[in-house]
Amino acid sequence: MNVILFGATGMVGQGVLRECLADPGIGRVLAVGRTPLAVSHEKLQQLRVGSFLDYSAVEAGLAGYDACFYCLGVSAIGLDEAGYRKLTYDYALAAGATLARLNPGMRLLYISGAGTDPGGKVMWARVKGQTEDALLALPFRSAHMLRPGFIQPLHGIRSKTRAYRLIYALMAPPTPLLKRLAPGSVLTTESLARAMVRIAREGHAKARLEIADLQQLAG
Repeated sequence: MNVILFGATGMVGQGVLRECLADPGIGRVLAVGRTPLAVSHEKLQQLRVGSFLDYSAVEAGLAGYDACFYCLGVSAIGLDEAGYRKLTYDYALAAGATLARLNPGMRLLYISGAGTDPGGKVMWARVKGQTEDALLALPFRSAHMLRPGFIQPLHGIRSKTRAYRLIYALMAPPTPLLKRLAPGSVLTTESLARAMVRIAREGHAKARLEIADLQQLAG
C-alpha cells in the first residue's frame, strides 16, 4: 500500500507518519507540505507545494496511491469564519478533488473533530461538518471522517499550536486518571494512527467514526 500524508508536521500527522514508516505493509509514504521534514527514511518521499489550493504543477507526483491521510488543519483561535473556512474547507476540497480525479480507487481519511455539526451554531464545528459533507460527495473508493476527542501525544510528539501545547501540558498529570475513569474519552497519537492505517488498508462500514470506533480499531 502506498499512501499520501498531508499535515505531517502536525501532532496527528507526526503520529501517522511514525506508524506508516514502521508498518511493513506500507511501501511508500508521500508527505505533501510546505515545510521540509526533519525525517529521513527509505520509504519517505516529500513533495513541496507552494499552495494548498492548486496542485496543477505537481499532479504527476500525486498519482498511483492507495490512501490519503489528510491531517492538515488549524485551530480556529483568532480566525473569523472566512479565514477558517479557507484553511479548512477550501484546502481540503482542493486536495480531495485533485486526488479523487487522479486516484479513484483511493481511500481518503480526514481528521475532523468531536462535536462536528454542519448545521451547528459553533463556527469551527459548522465549517468542519460542511467539509466532511463535501469530501464524502467526492468519487473516492471510500472516504472516512474521523472525529477523535482528546488526543494524548506520545513519543516526543508536540502540537505546533501554542495554545494546544499549553493545554496538553496542563492535562498531562491528570491524563492517566482520566483514562482510568473515562477510558472512552482519550486516544493517543499512536492508537489513532494505528486505527487510521487499519481503515486505509481494510476500509470501514462507517463514513463517520467517533472516538469509540477508533479505539476499537486501534486494538
